Amino acid sequence: MAKKSVIFECQFCGWQSPKWLGKCSNCGSWDALVELKGDMLKASQAHKLTSSNTAHAIPITQVDFESVQYFTSHEEELDIVLGGGIVPGGLYLIGGSPGVGKSTLLLKIAGNLAEKSRLKILYVSGEESAGQIKMRSTRLGAVSEHLFLLNEIDLSTITQAFDERTYSLCVIDSIQTIYSPDITSAPGSVSQVREVTFALMRLAKERNISIFIIGHITKEGSIAGPRILEHMVDCVLYFEGDPSKELRMLRGFKNRFGTTSEIGIFEMKEEGLISAKNASKLFFTHKSPQAGSAVAVVLEGSRAIAIEIQALVSESAYPKRSCTGFDNNRLNMLLALLERKLDIPLGRYDVFVNVVGGIKINEPSADLAVIASIISSFKNRPLSPKTAFIGEVSLVGDIREVSNIETRLKELESYGFEKVILAKKPKNTTIKCFEANEVSKILEWM
Repeated sequence: MAKKSVIFECQFCGWQSPKWLGKCSNCGSWDALVELKGDMLKASQAHKLTSSNTAHAIPITQVDFESVQYFTSHEEELDIVLGGGIVPGGLYLIGGSPGVGKSTLLLKIAGNLAEKSRLKILYVSGEESAGQIKMRSTRLGAVSEHLFLLNEIDLSTITQAFDERTYSLCVIDSIQTIYSPDITSAPGSVSQVREVTFALMRLAKERNISIFIIGHITKEGSIAGPRILEHMVDCVLYFEGDPSKELRMLRGFKNRFGTTSEIGIFEMKEEGLISAKNASKLFFTHKSPQAGSAVAVVLEGSRAIAIEIQALVSESAYPKRSCTGFDNNRLNMLLALLERKLDIPLGRYDVFVNVVGGIKINEPSADLAVIASIISSFKNRPLSPKTAFIGEVSLVGDIREVSNIETRLKELESYGFEKVILAKKPKNTTIKCFEANEVSKILEWM
């Protein structure tokens, strides 16, 4: 009797092994390998088959250039993140924590396209009933005769819906609830997610339909399911934000049709998620001078955003360091620099730093503003609300130039700022710029 072949597959990354292991050798997940049986094994092997007889390599000089065509989603912030709009035949994956607004945004987009562009849109829900979606769409103003709802989790039934009517866009809510009857494993498993995503990808490319897939995320913040899911789609978007607050940010982590450096900023209102027309107003407001507050300008893609950084320094027997929206390791470096270069005894003080509005700073241009806010709180001396601080601080205490300084200064000028402390003064600017090439110079403005 021939020996039965057995394959074990990781439920997180899809890595396969001929024997069971307690820890996945590819992604490091514990107790994640499960045995593939019957139809699951056949489906896994089928994805490895290639039609090599019909594929031929050609010189890249003979390949025709394909221009990407976009159509608007009627949400300015989403178009910015996508690189110009939605691409026909594109497969998009959007993830985020429960309640952050994934379904709300896509339902509103679907309603906009159905009403304003007169496109036929299919919204497939495996979690909510059609009645629940109708209630939410009415609140969002996303009711149109061109928007069709399908309450189904069977992939074969969903596929048949495209034979009955021609759609321009489809929303799948969510990928973890859809299953293929050809595979015996439960919905959400590696085999099911891979099979369903592959079928949707083929459907999008063959029929030139834009498909948005909603994915749940794990407690670590990554999209639940195998990593192959993110590799198969054309674009991966993540929704960030506290569901208890109004501000939401949409970031692109993969985009075959454009850049991934842009972000979209939304506000959650009664009528749903709306594009933030003036982003900087969400992150700082003009008010009376207060100790521990400083303003910086960061770049998110091509967009300059003025933000307020707050610091609280308080004497303590057991000093703590904590920051929200700023890298904790970088904060510790800046505190060590202040102790060494300016002889400020922060070792006996609690230091808390917060970036107002919930935005996370990923570039070092806010270093100078963080230092200014800490010194201001330590000395209990308010800074001028008309002064901003822009600059990266090195380990030796130098203040360095940052990129696109003209764009940042224009943002400050639009809000009436009068002074900017920075490493080097640009040539053409109407705002008053004062040079500071090392950290000790900052004391002149305290």
